[in-house]
Amino acid sequence: MSSNTPGPEQGPYDPQANPYAAPPPPAQPPVQQPQYPGAGYPAAPPLYPGAAGMPMQLSNGMGTAALVCGIVGLVCGITYFLWVFAVILGILAIIFGAIGKGKAGRGEANNGGSATAGLVCGIIGMVLPAIYLAALDAAIDSVF
Repeated sequence: MSSNTPGPEQGPYDPQANPYAAPPPPAQPPVQQPQYPGAGYPAAPPLYPGAAGMPMQLSNGMGTAALVCGIVGLVCGITYFLWVFAVILGILAIIFGAIGKGKAGRGEANNGGSATAGLVCGIIGMVLPAIYLAALDAAIDSVF
């Protein structure tokens, strides 16, 4: 051990002491990767649960069905000989209109006006045959 060199003594397995060892590779400048904005950061969490997905699809079928059944039931109610269809379609329009108004109130549909119009047309379509039948009954009673 020499006293003029500081540090640990070199052993027989040290690569710098081996004269047959491969020379160390020359120092190369580090390769810089292209930087993209926000490349290493995770996505921000959603503001509220369910915000990250697609928006909820509106189900306007009940309000539309109420409107169609109500209008057809109203037309059948105006024509006296189709009063059976008017009653059936009026009942369907009332049911579909009530369900459609409930969905519009919860925000699942955006056609609350169509549901209300179908509900009203269904009620009128059911009342007209009743008025016709009452008028027919009164006419028959007055004749006989």
